Parts: sequence; structure tokens; C-alpha cells
Amino acid sequence: MHVLKSLIAALLAWGATVRWLPAQDQYLAVAGALLMVNTSTVYRSVNRALHSAFTRIAGTSLALLVVWLLGSAVGAVAAVLAITLVTAGRRASDDRLQIASSAVLTLAAAAAAPVDHAILAAIGTVLGGAIGMTVNALVLPPLHLAQSDTAIRDLARSMGVLLCQIGGGLRERRALDRADVWLEQARDLERLVGETQQHVEEGQESLRWNTRCALGRCGSAAHSELWHALHGVSFQIRGIARTLADSADDRGGRRLGPVFLERYAELLELAGDAVEAFAAPHGPKPADQDDARERLRGALDRAQSWHDAMTDLVGHGTLARPDAWHVYGSLMTDLERLLIDLGRTDAHAAPAR
Repeated sequence: MHVLKSLIAALLAWGATVRWLPAQDQYLAVAGALLMVNTSTVYRSVNRALHSAFTRIAGTSLALLVVWLLGSAVGAVAAVLAITLVTAGRRASDDRLQIASSAVLTLAAAAAAPVDHAILAAIGTVLGGAIGMTVNALVLPPLHLAQSDTAIRDLARSMGVLLCQIGGGLRERRALDRADVWLEQARDLERLVGETQQHVEEGQESLRWNTRCALGRCGSAAHSELWHALHGVSFQIRGIARTLADSADDRGGRRLGPVFLERYAELLELAGDAVEAFAAPHGPKPADQDDARERLRGALDRAQSWHDAMTDLVGHGTLARPDAWHVYGSLMTDLERLLIDLGRTDAHAAPAR
């Protein structure tokens, strides 16, 4: 598809300029069209085309002004650089450099050929960019919802697997050996969250000004809300892993009781199952989507039931040892927040994709 769109844009740019632009300027138009047609989203291609047109026109105008005042000489280059450095602020440094580059290239063209050729080169580049932008918007404009959906599910699956691993390790009394590893894995979730955010933002951007959406072919786009919910879950997982690591390294004897660890392990496994149920790919049939959602809701209900029972036991002092009450409280608080975030995830998972 990229090759087909590039070919269409190149042919249109060449056909639009072949009659009234010199040969070298036709290639500039084709280059501009190829640059814009391969932009990842329609919104980005429009922004880039407008930005390119602005910098090209500004650079050409600046060069023509300097040539008219000083002529095509070394002093003209110095004047261009001085003007761009003085007139643009710190925040516009990239635009300033692009305008200066366009101006210097125009000076080079003006030194080798009449000034009119430099103007035609700028017009050809702008025209080619406009053609590439139009082709990108009208010929199967890019959508990145599939990549966004895959990233969300990969993140949720990683979280679910880690929760189940921590639960299984607590059940097997391996917290002393594995607590530091769990903490490192929980911290690594931050990297996965950042990568997922990039995919989600690109997916949301691909919906803007997309002609497919006008035809109703964009589908659902709840990925941003889902990412925010899973982002919150990642914080709670890291908090749980950090508390377990600190408890395992504690030399003061404030260790967690075996009854609490047994029940908390089951609670973590239920939460992990809930996240993995959310991460399971939905089938094309509504029945498959309803089944995946029902598994998620069931896992959440079981986890919440266990959480309520555990909170009651801790509150009555049945499980808590006097020297470790703050550890119990920290673990239960993180788990309660995790369940709240999972509930938000469940709420946003309802629309079919």
C-alpha cells in the first residue's frame, strides 16, 4: 500500500508540474510528494505540509530580500544567518534552522541561475507536498488502532503474568529468593507503559481528519482510557513488589504471617487472572467478546470478595502481627487501588472492537 500510494503521489506531482516547471524543479515536487504521502497519519501530514510550506516560503522570501539588497555573495549568507538568529526565539530554533537552510539553498540557486528559478523551485516543493498530503488523506489513510490494541493487550498480559508469578511465589514461600526479581520486573513495567503510550497516542492521532471515520470505518477508540487504567495498575504492582522486597530484606523480624501470605497469594493470582482475561484477544463474534468480558468480570468479583474477607480479618487483628501491621496495610491498600483500576479497565472494555 505504501508503494502504491507513493507511486500515485509521484505521478500526480510529475504530471502537475511537467508543463510549466524546469526538469530539476519537477524532481523537487516529486520529492515533496513522496515525503508527505508516507507520513504516518493524516493529521501529521497536514501539519508537516503546512510547516514545510511556511519554512520554504519564508526562506525563499528572506533570500530574495537579501539578494535584492546585497546581491549573491558571501555577505548574503552572513546576513541570512544574522536575521534568522535575531528574529526567532529559543523555542523556534528548529523553524529558524529550516528557514535559514531554505534561504541558503535559494541563494545557491540564485547564484547559478536567474532568481525566477529559485521561486519556481519553492513553488514546486510546496505543490508536491500538497499533492502528497492529499493522496495520503484520500487513498486509504493510515490507521494505527490495531497496533494500539496489540500494545494495550501486551501490557496487560505482562502485568497479569507478573501478578500470577508473585502469587505463586508467595504460595511456595519463595518471597526471600524472588522478591528482588519481582521488584525489577515491576519497575520494568514503566518502560512497557511508556512504549504503549506512544502506540496509543499514534492511534488516537491517526483518527484525526481521517476520511475513513467519515465513512464509519474507524471502529472504537477507547485505548486512551484503557491505557490510563493500566497505568494506574502498574503503580500498584510496583508498590506491592516494593513492599514485599522491603519485608524480605527486613532484619528486624517484621515478617508476614503464613496465613496472610497464603490468602494474599490467592488474591494476587485472581487479580492476575482478571488482567490476563482482559488481555485475551477478542474474537470476531459478539459471543466471544461477551465471554471474555464475563471472565474478566468473574475474576474481578472473586478478587473483590477475597479482598473484603482479608480486610475484615486484618481489621479484627486475626492475621496482623503487632510488628508488621504497616506492611499488611500497605499491601492491602495497593491491592484495593489495583482492583479499583481494574474496575475502570472493565468499564472501558465494554465497547466491541
